[in-house]
Amino acid sequence: MATQLGLYNAALTEVGDRALVSLDENREPRRVLDTVYADTVRDCLEQGQWNFALRSVRLDADGDVTPAFGFAHIFDKPDDWVRTVGLSASETFAPPLARYHDEAGVWAADMTPIFARYVSSGGAYGLDLNAWPRSFARLVELTLAFRVCERLAHSGGLAQQLARDAGDALKIALNRDAMNEAPPRLRPPGAWTRARAG
Repeated sequence: MATQLGLYNAALTEVGDRALVSLDENREPRRVLDTVYADTVRDCLEQGQWNFALRSVRLDADGDVTPAFGFAHIFDKPDDWVRTVGLSASETFAPPLARYHDEAGVWAADMTPIFARYVSSGGAYGLDLNAWPRSFARLVELTLAFRVCERLAHSGGLAQQLARDAGDALKIALNRDAMNEAPPRLRPPGAWTRARAG
């Protein structure tokens, strides 16, 4: 189970600084980490379609907005939206909605209601540290370390190594997260494939 203090201390270990006793400790490393923490977590959430952060909602069209042209309905994105996974006219998300626009903080489509599946920064989703898999926590630790390295360790070489380590951690986290997904539905073979098979 990840904690903010644990994430901070792991990042400090990476840059060669001593650990914090608490999040109230009056030291520069804590203040520097505080300034980058929220953006770092959000940036890490944005990098994948993390299963632990997925949220599905039903959205009704905004009745106060009538588009002048194009799609018939406008839908406001939820406040906790980070990244779209899929839209559909069906609550089972099958089939996915193929015709919609994503622009200026809204979705536009021709039907209402729609169902949206997205990566959420809500407290019960992406910001619930108890739900984070260890691989995602490691990604956050290394990204934090990279972002504070220049300020705390004054080492360009270490920053480059941390950037590589964070990139590797992202690949590992994405791969492990993908293993928790349902197997993809394969389409039945088409007529051409069936004819070639005899």
